[in-house]
Amino acid sequence: MGLFTPVAIKLGAQPWMPRLLPQITWTDQHLQRLTRRRVSLVGLAGLPSLLLTVKGRKSGISRSTPLLCVPWQGGWLIAGSSFGAPKPPVWSANLRAAETVEIDYHRRHHTCTWRELTGAEKEKAWAHMVTVWPNYDKYVEWTDRVIPVFLLTPQG
Repeated sequence: MGLFTPVAIKLGAQPWMPRLLPQITWTDQHLQRLTRRRVSLVGLAGLPSLLLTVKGRKSGISRSTPLLCVPWQGGWLIAGSSFGAPKPPVWSANLRAAETVEIDYHRRHHTCTWRELTGAEKEKAWAHMVTVWPNYDKYVEWTDRVIPVFLLTPQG
């Protein structure tokens, strides 16, 4: 936990946050590009993050998205929460269409396989995820959709 983690958790708990998601993502992408991925908004908040790169299922164009992640069983958990917005993040549909994805975590590049967690396995992972980002439980309250949880596992 970092110095700014409590502030980030307080901000992330605000019901107006889903509306700011495009601006937050844009700012984080540019901040990472300018700093050669040494600095991210999530990192400044003292939280674990990765840069997910996945090909568009329709366009075939690779796009990168900075995401909060939670290390788990030699890989990383990510949630398609979008701060509890009514629509799922585009990256989640693209992930489901891909065999592998590319991630950057702690300035190291990994090719990963993925799988969507369900049932008791998802519940156990979720319980761990909320220890890092308690707002995930708020996002479930804010949306009618099921928030998917994916486990990314490095190949090799």
